[in-house]
Amino acid sequence: MKHLSDALLYGILDLGYVAADDAERVTESMLAGGVDVLQVRAKGADEVEVEALANRLCALTERADVPLIVNDFPQLVPSVGAQGAHVGQGDFSVADARWRAGRALAGEVAQPLIGKSTHSFEQAVAAEAEGADYIGFGPLFATPTKPGRPAIGLDEIRRVHEAVRIPIFCIGGIKLENLEAVLAAGARRVVIVSEMLRAPDISGYARRVKARLGVQRGDAMR
Repeated sequence: MKHLSDALLYGILDLGYVAADDAERVTESMLAGGVDVLQVRAKGADEVEVEALANRLCALTERADVPLIVNDFPQLVPSVGAQGAHVGQGDFSVADARWRAGRALAGEVAQPLIGKSTHSFEQAVAAEAEGADYIGFGPLFATPTKPGRPAIGLDEIRRVHEAVRIPIFCIGGIKLENLEAVLAAGARRVVIVSEMLRAPDISGYARRVKARLGVQRGDAMR
C-alpha cells in the first residue's frame, strides 16, 4: 500500500459531483490517472449508504494499491476494509476517530490512518499535536464543495509547512489554472475535487496534475 509520505495527489469520490451508479467508473479513472489517496465522501448520505458505496470501491483501490479513506464515518473503516478515515473540525477528535476506525483491528500491525481538516495555521499545528496522520489545509479558494466556508488564501501555506511535519494536503478550489500559484506559495501536495470530477478525461487530468507535482517534488529535493 502506498505510504502517505509519498502521496502527492489526493482524490475524492464526492457524490455531490458524481452519481452513485457512476462511482466505479469515476474511481477507476482517478486511479488510472495516478491519484495516491482516494476518499469516499457523501455529505447528506446515511451510514448505510456510505458503507455500501465504500464496499463497492474497496476492491478497486486495493487493486491499485491506493489507501481508501472514509469521510465522516470512522466506524466504517473495519467493515469496508478501508485504510483510514477523515474528520472535520466539528467531528470526532483524532483519538476518538482512531479508536472507532481501529477497534476491530486489534492485534494487527497496520493502524488506521486519520486525517483532519484544518482551516488556519493554529488548527494545523493542533491537529498534528492531536496525533493526526495528515491534514487537509484550506479552503485556499472559494469552492462549491464547501459552501459558506471562507477562503483562507495562500499566505499561510509556507508557514504551515515549516511548522507541521506530517503530510499537508492543500485543498479548496484548486485547479490546473491556479496550481502553479499554489505550488509557488509552498504547497507540496494537493486535493482537487470539482474540476477533476467534472473533467471530460478524468485520468488525463489527474496525470497532468501529478506530473506537475512530481516536478515540484524533484525541484525541492535538488
